Amino acid sequence: MEKTYVMIKPDGVQRNLTGEIINRFEKKGLKLTAMKFLRLSPEQAEAHYQEHVGKKFYDGLISFITSGPVVAMVWEGENAVSAARKLMGSTNPAEADPASIRGMYGLDLGRNIIHGADSVESARREIAIYFQTGELISYEKNIDQWIYE
Repeated sequence: MEKTYVMIKPDGVQRNLTGEIINRFEKKGLKLTAMKFLRLSPEQAEAHYQEHVGKKFYDGLISFITSGPVVAMVWEGENAVSAARKLMGSTNPAEADPASIRGMYGLDLGRNIIHGADSVESARREIAIYFQTGELISYEKNIDQWIYE
């Protein structure tokens, strides 16, 4: 099964959307295999956003993501990366499907509630920033037979 990394950003935590967001992923049929409530260090934030170093918005990203607590999660399922991206919606909430998380709760590009890995490779890299191998819990769910053929 594919794994993906998802983070509820400080604005999502401050707006009390954590439970709603987790619920959406569970109802989709993805399986939560790791979760942490934490405040990112500048080093974690820099590792997370390494591909944006040198861009004009980089300092703002680092400042925002370290401004309050986040919820870091690993979700598992068939095509987990693309399933999570669809649930989240477009990065720009103004362009997001109205039924997506960003479409329902986001108004501003810089405060778009949630982050999700954009590829399997990014998911592996991001999971490694926040979780050690032993923190990922592998388990079977009886409901899987009703989700996957």
